[in-house]
Parts: sequence; C-alpha cells; structure tokens
Amino acid sequence: SGAKINISDCSCPERIVTVSGSRSAIYKAFTLITKKFEEWCSQFQDQTNSQGKPQIPIRLIVPASQCGSLIGKGGSKIKEIREITGCSIQVASEMLPNSTERAVTLSGSAEAITQCIYHICCVMLETLIS
Repeated sequence: SGAKINISDCSCPERIVTVSGSRSAIYKAFTLITKKFEEWCSQFQDQTNSQGKPQIPIRLIVPASQCGSLIGKGGSKIKEIREITGCSIQVASEMLPNSTERAVTLSGSAEAITQCIYHICCVMLETLIS
C-alpha cells in the first residue's frame, strides 16, 4: 500500500494499529486491513448487512481537537459521511483516559468502512490546512 503500519504489542485486549502516509496510501492500507477483518468476521459472526457481508466494528483514535470538524455544525458533516458511505459512525463524547483523543467507532462492510475512513482523512486534512 505504501503506508507505514505499526501494530502495538499484545499486552492488552485491544491492539492499536497506526497507519500513516499519503491519503491514497492510507486508503489502500485500510482497504487491505478491512478485507482481512471481513474474512475473519465472516467465520464468527452471524450479523450481516443486506448484501450478506459481515458488519465490521472498528474504533479509530482521533485528536479531540478535530472531532468538531468531523461532526460538523449541527452534525451535518458526520451525517453526510454516513449517507455517502452507509457506514455507522459514533464519536465518543468523552476523551479517552489520560489522553487528548476521542474514540470514533465505525461499523459496516469493508467497503463502507474504507470509504468512511477516506472521508474522515479528508476532513482531518482540511482541518490541518485551514
């Protein structure tokens, strides 16, 4: 994919996967990652979407300073991303313990999650540039 990927050690129940690179490299990396999750989830999960694909849950860790832009005025941006991608998105109201970040929970097919992450990256880049 061309992205740099780092996976945290397995000393805790959840592992953090850090993906960095250009927008296209991140998109390619998450396409591969979500396809693997989809394969794994299909073995254990009865819950599928209307196309028979498993619903994949993924949590992103996003700087709290960028969550306002992600949500948008009156929730307009997050609603737009939901409608475009078909992905369920929930932004935690509280910061993570001992952190300046908030969890963003995504749920949907591999394609929906990949598209959603792409749109989240676009919003975050726009926030950094402006």
